[in-house]
Amino acid sequence: MVEPPHAARVSVVVIAYNDAEHVGEAIRSALAQGEAVGEVVVVDDASTDATPDVLAGFASEPRVKLLVREVNSGGCGTPRNDGIAAAVHPWVLFLDSDDVLMPGAVDRLLPVATEERADVVTGLCVRRELPEGRENLWAPTLYDVSRGATLPGTVLDGVEDHPELVLDTLSVNKLYRRDFLNTHAIRFPEGAFHYEDFVFSAQVQAAAPRLAVTDVPLYVWHVRRQAANLSISLRQGSLANWEHRVAAHRAVVEVFRKAGRPALAIPAQTKFLDYDLPMYLRELPRRPAAYRADWWTVTRDHVAGFDDAAVAAARAPHRWLHAGITALAAVPEGRELTRLAELAAGRPRLVPPYPRSEDGAPVLAAAPADVPLDGLEELPPSGLPVAVDGVAAVGGSARVTLTVHELYGRVGALHPVSVRVEFTERVSGTKLLAEAVPLRPAGEGWTATARIPTAQLLRAGRLASWSLVAVLRYADGSTGRAEIRTPDGFAGRRGMALGRFGRVLLVQVVASPRRALTLRLTGGMAGARQVLSGRIRRILARR
Repeated sequence: MVEPPHAARVSVVVIAYNDAEHVGEAIRSALAQGEAVGEVVVVDDASTDATPDVLAGFASEPRVKLLVREVNSGGCGTPRNDGIAAAVHPWVLFLDSDDVLMPGAVDRLLPVATEERADVVTGLCVRRELPEGRENLWAPTLYDVSRGATLPGTVLDGVEDHPELVLDTLSVNKLYRRDFLNTHAIRFPEGAFHYEDFVFSAQVQAAAPRLAVTDVPLYVWHVRRQAANLSISLRQGSLANWEHRVAAHRAVVEVFRKAGRPALAIPAQTKFLDYDLPMYLRELPRRPAAYRADWWTVTRDHVAGFDDAAVAAARAPHRWLHAGITALAAVPEGRELTRLAELAAGRPRLVPPYPRSEDGAPVLAAAPADVPLDGLEELPPSGLPVAVDGVAAVGGSARVTLTVHELYGRVGALHPVSVRVEFTERVSGTKLLAEAVPLRPAGEGWTATARIPTAQLLRAGRLASWSLVAVLRYADGSTGRAEIRTPDGFAGRRGMALGRFGRVLLVQVVASPRRALTLRLTGGMAGARQVLSGRIRRILARR
């Protein structure tokens, strides 16, 4: 007999450490799921702030079970394991103290779990950037139906037929059958082991669960980049953070191999090359020299042992990065390092110069060993790592003069005919497209100037920050996209300009750490005050 959906069936495990500001909201979001949540097991990992006082406020709530650790564990794994051990209901959910559950999620997931006799049921996780409120879906290639994902609505007996699921390393976007976790002794790594989700998720996948994939909104992951205490995933400036991530990845591969599931170990290594490696490498030029040297050593030692099949399955630009890293004993510096970082960008770009080996084959300049650009000829127009430089000027209109660089003859063979500039506002995500303009041959590439009325880029009362992407159209109708970068020697410009009707604008044309062209502008006193307050905060932060 299937129990009615209102029966208490779920234990929600909330972990907290020195998070008095947010933990109350997390607990309330779990309680608000209704009677299906039979208990909220809150594990306080020896907090020293006002967290215990906040938790004491739930003493009269019979569904809240409080566990207090006397000594801080140093990580998230141990308190979560404490919560699993204390849970009494058939199903378990995990919730961090600074996040929330979506309203009604449990009542939508439980029927799926029961009807499909599932061991694990997935829901959607939304990453919400605060304070802006900008949202994006976690692992969209797996879960976003609007972007072509096909797994939602399916039930899988094990994940080996869908090895792409190793991309989903989160533990918090799933409902777990507690007996399944206990039968397979699935637990988080103990103590000060970071990226514990990676290893836990690998254990779950290695145990061949009956997995029901849904598109039910379940979890809101709050990303607070300005927080005094950054979450572990945001501490990328620390070498220890990278070492922890590498150690977690090694453990993931070991989990799959020990479980006799090499079909999952290979895509786990490919995922590291396509996701983890570029995310850190693109920031490497910003780091101190000692960090760069140690990072290179750690990374080279790790990726040098990857299976050939895993490297071959990675995206072409990331295969080149792997080859360059393994070929060089020491980290490159200056222009060569910048070129590697730009190749690791979200939209990879291979910037000039474009050297060739003695036999004329395209090679990666960063490596003296003539690392071949394997797969360059097979890349479709949309996947070419084209480099586009841009120079911006602002008045009544914003004008962007572009230079599209040739890429070993691949761009010329496609006969580029026009380009449009796409402006994306970083706070709201608003996208604007300038009108298409024809490309003209110029030297070793092509050039064009695009315009958009400045008034369209202004946002009332605040500073608007726009990133720019070039949308290229070729003679056969195919298209390609490239983030617009600043040319060599660009130092940025700040000043005032006159908009329409003599309106005074404050304008900043700057380069991001990866040389992406960024346009910031505002008009009026409110925007000027925001710019000034931002400068004051940066000055105080440097003291």
